[in-house]
Amino acid sequence: MQPSFQNYRQHVDELIQAALAAVDPATAVQRYLKYNGRLLTIGHDNIVHNHYPADGRIYLVSAGKAAVPMALAAAAILGNQLSAGIIIAKKGERDWQADITAAGTDVSTSTLTLYEAGHPVSDEQSIQATTAVYEMLSQTTAHDLVLCLISGGTSALLTRPLISLADWQKLTDVLLRSGCTINELNCVRRQLDEVKGGGLAQQANPATCVSLILSDVVGNPLHVIGSGPTAHSPETLADAVTVLARYQIGSRLETAVWQRVVQALHKLRLQTPPPDTRTHNIIIGDVRQAALAALVKAAQLGFAPQLLTAQLEGEAREVGRFAAAFAKDAPPATCLIMGGETTVTVRGQGKGGRNQEAALAAAIALDGQPNCVIASFATDGEDGPTAAAGAVVTGETVKNGRAHRLNATTYLDKNDSYTYFQQLDSVIETANCHIQTGPSGTNVNDLLFILTYPR
Repeated sequence: MQPSFQNYRQHVDELIQAALAAVDPATAVQRYLKYNGRLLTIGHDNIVHNHYPADGRIYLVSAGKAAVPMALAAAAILGNQLSAGIIIAKKGERDWQADITAAGTDVSTSTLTLYEAGHPVSDEQSIQATTAVYEMLSQTTAHDLVLCLISGGTSALLTRPLISLADWQKLTDVLLRSGCTINELNCVRRQLDEVKGGGLAQQANPATCVSLILSDVVGNPLHVIGSGPTAHSPETLADAVTVLARYQIGSRLETAVWQRVVQALHKLRLQTPPPDTRTHNIIIGDVRQAALAALVKAAQLGFAPQLLTAQLEGEAREVGRFAAAFAKDAPPATCLIMGGETTVTVRGQGKGGRNQEAALAAAIALDGQPNCVIASFATDGEDGPTAAAGAVVTGETVKNGRAHRLNATTYLDKNDSYTYFQQLDSVIETANCHIQTGPSGTNVNDLLFILTYPR
């Protein structure tokens, strides 16, 4: 039976649910971490199988948007073998302490210390938490294991900058608004931060260090995910300088701040540590995994599914137009999926995120096109500084806006996609444009669905 356009919103929701379930952080940890009461095995499908003696101490470091569920899953497996652990979670996302307390009957949480820190811009709590991690790891021996659980957001939460916090915050904010990719942002961060580019692994020496990584970076480059706290970085000072020049960061920052950044790059930059044979990095979930789960669900719903790419990058509005072109040419009952992460060059003073911007641009390009749907959402449930994860649009979205004096192009020009969809949802109950998942507890980039229906 072919899918009906009348049910498009339900179809989008089911695709989202399937994708998120496939990259549930606790489940991912459980797949890769096994303990039989005597030996601890880390790895899956013969990627890595390392056994550690049960009498060695085990230290846990969990950072990122999925830090709490990943840490609780690991703690439940390790039990009283866990000597100490530090969790660094995103501040204000949810009541993380309540989650830890609720797990107390099943998990020995007495060894876990929770810190909540700023994201996407680091704050004082980020530095305090990282200092605590360094102090904990200073006591390791060659018989110990340091288990790191890394997820999206780690770059901001786990940090020891070589410039003042105020300068670090200003630099990060300007880079985030410049249109640079996450890879480029983290390239600069790695040159100015002690913990990044393998710094955490160095601090863990002489212990064995294993990282289980939920990737939020296109292509899964280990040195880019979370800025690679346990991964050697091939990048140099010259690479960071190239990024700063490309986006004219010097002209965007206050002169005094820029001068201090330049001084730090030349005088305080870290020499990238060499690869360490006692450090192992394992990807346990990524956007491709989420996309493949959505493909299976799409087939169950009656669509002919196809994964176009799991390495989507580019300017969000251009990606939206690109998606609309695909929608116009695709046969009926088709589901095309793209995964990755776009960027937004902020020119206006509006409110939005990369997924809502892509969706609004797609809506403009789809205007009047029947039986086509495009949905774009962030798997962490937060698209930019908004309460929405993304948005769903059809060929009727822009027309409906015009009927209520909402000019989609004007809102797009102001980078104000959130306001456009919010107002449209408020005046048309059935518009239901915004995707609202709330913080999902995972983070593996973004997904974009293109659905076509029989006429």
